[in-house]
Amino acid sequence: MAYSGPFTAGDRVQLTDAKRRHFTITLEEGKSFFTHKGEIKHDDIIGKDEGIVVKSSGAGEYLIFRHLLVDHVLSMPRGAAVIYPKDAAQILVEGDIFPGATVLEAGAGSGAMSMWLLRAVGEHGKLISYEIREDHLEYARDNVADYMGGHPDNWDLRLGDLNEASREEIGQVDRVLLDMLAPWEMLETVKDVLLPGGVFLTYVATVPQLMKVMEGIRETKAFTEPKAWESLVREWKVEGLATRPEHRMNAHTAFLISARRLTDGVVAPRPQRRARR
Repeated sequence: MAYSGPFTAGDRVQLTDAKRRHFTITLEEGKSFFTHKGEIKHDDIIGKDEGIVVKSSGAGEYLIFRHLLVDHVLSMPRGAAVIYPKDAAQILVEGDIFPGATVLEAGAGSGAMSMWLLRAVGEHGKLISYEIREDHLEYARDNVADYMGGHPDNWDLRLGDLNEASREEIGQVDRVLLDMLAPWEMLETVKDVLLPGGVFLTYVATVPQLMKVMEGIRETKAFTEPKAWESLVREWKVEGLATRPEHRMNAHTAFLISARRLTDGVVAPRPQRRARR
């Protein structure tokens, strides 16, 4: 699938009508897409530039753009809940996911975060993804292949429990991301495979999980003091004097926790809190 330039057969495109309803199709020569306002011929789109308006046989107007990765993530089939774009962005930036990095991910879920990570590490990087459930692994494999046009050569997708994996099986990695029910059970494995200076990130939904991960990281004495936060996103409606926040917002989805791997034998200075006056 092309990511820019004129539309070609095989491109996944998004049609948006006047009511901001979205429809996604994959372009094929000679095919048609039917809406409640009639037929749209794929051949009327193929060869045209993005950002065009196509009319259906029933005079409906549809704005046409390529399907972005964020659109794919929010509309693809799911076996497990996905990491939403607002949190994925935080992971890529706070985790400093760089081109050429080797990243370990568990679990793969429906493959949403895997796609963001594969893009970030680039063709010279590597992503190792563990998933304990076979049905979830199939969703991840299919969703990634569907968007990227096949199974990426630098994606090592494994069915299994990360806690049972050894350093010999994984090797050493630059970054680790855990998205699972009990990430505190994996801390010894993370400690074993993460290079000194590497970033460890965890994504958890509840306060009890947050507390257990934070205390577990501190108890290993192998990481810097962990940092925890959540990201809240609120869109605004901007229409002259009616400018205001939207009534609905993307509020709590999960907590993010990050820490960095210390060199073996190093004890980090204890964080000092200001004395109360």
